[in-house]
Amino acid sequence: MASGLTMGSGLTDRPAAGPHHGPQGAPHHGVGSAPAWCAVPRCTLRFEKCADGFKIHCECPDQAACGTLQNLCRSLAEGMCSCTCTKNGICVAQCNLCFCSCTFEPTAKGVCITCRSGDKDCCKLTQGCCECLASCCQAGCACTVCFGGVPVCCGTCC
Repeated sequence: MASGLTMGSGLTDRPAAGPHHGPQGAPHHGVGSAPAWCAVPRCTLRFEKCADGFKIHCECPDQAACGTLQNLCRSLAEGMCSCTCTKNGICVAQCNLCFCSCTFEPTAKGVCITCRSGDKDCCKLTQGCCECLASCCQAGCACTVCFGGVPVCCGTCC
């Protein structure tokens, strides 16, 4: 059975060292420091414009991933929503949706994140982000959806 969770590298992975931070962490083998990993649900994503913004539909392949995604969104949805698209590990687009209000609704297979703005110009900007994210995803990029800078899911378009 394929797992609906994927592993991603954290940004900070080395313990602080020095006279005020205590001793260096345990030694490890290889070059560089050991990465910090976090598991996030792998989803199939779909981006859809709506009258006052856009929606991100995240669908998971199994109930464990679906429950994890819904719990992460429930815990983190108060933070700013952002999406990052990568191709071959390189960021090609990032949308920080700080100019709109993003909410989520649990669905049978995952969540639907709705990003809305009451301002006409911000609504155009929000829908432009939708077009950008959909184009990247359809071109084979992986998209990571975050709340408050914490990944809640990643995946590709259906």
